[in-house]
Amino acid sequence: MVNNYPSHIGIIMDGNGRWAKLRGLPRIEGHRHGEESIMEAIRACAEWGVKALSLFAFSTENWDRPEEEVRFLVNMSRDVLRKRLEEFMELGVRMRHMGRRDNIPAEILAWFDLASEVTAPNAGLNLNINFNYGGRREILDSVIAVVEHQLEEADAGDINLDAVFRNLYFPELPDVDLLIRTAGEYRISNFMLWQSAEASIVITPVLWPDFKKAHLEEAVAEHRRLLVADASDFNY
Repeated sequence: MVNNYPSHIGIIMDGNGRWAKLRGLPRIEGHRHGEESIMEAIRACAEWGVKALSLFAFSTENWDRPEEEVRFLVNMSRDVLRKRLEEFMELGVRMRHMGRRDNIPAEILAWFDLASEVTAPNAGLNLNINFNYGGRREILDSVIAVVEHQLEEADAGDINLDAVFRNLYFPELPDVDLLIRTAGEYRISNFMLWQSAEASIVITPVLWPDFKKAHLEEAVAEHRRLLVADASDFNY
């Protein structure tokens, strides 16, 4: 823990489409309005001294969504990076793309790479944008890497937990302490399965565009309560 805050917070940002539908707006307007919620979470975590924040922006399954929505989400990632890069530097945020690079247009990858390179010296919050990401795929990619690059003539017994861990996308990240899902959905949707194995899970009914710093504070408070409750279970 850092300053009594979780070291690593993961957020499944859900409810953009429902937020727009309730207002009679196209789904993309929900994503557009969710950008400020993203920035509030980043600013809060940077302020609190949280070590890492992982945001589930686009899953490996999201390519099956309507073409217009996919195109908007892909381009939005570029636009956010272009617009917010200066603020990331002011906040001391180190941003990285977490996920597969296939299917992502070259122009978008270039912006991810630029933001990663420019913010690499920053020593504050590690911001992971989980884009074209799937937890199962990450574990599979790790196992493939172990087999292809490390084992050669070794036997299957050498494929162990430590070897898989060392080949995750960012093995240096601490495990997720607090996993938040908005919009009241009780699913983790293939998000950081390895890293979230011991995480506290907090579900909030708040739709992502309405999720603000105060809601994040409430989730952190619930995480602390869960830790105390877990600890009391062993006091017998």
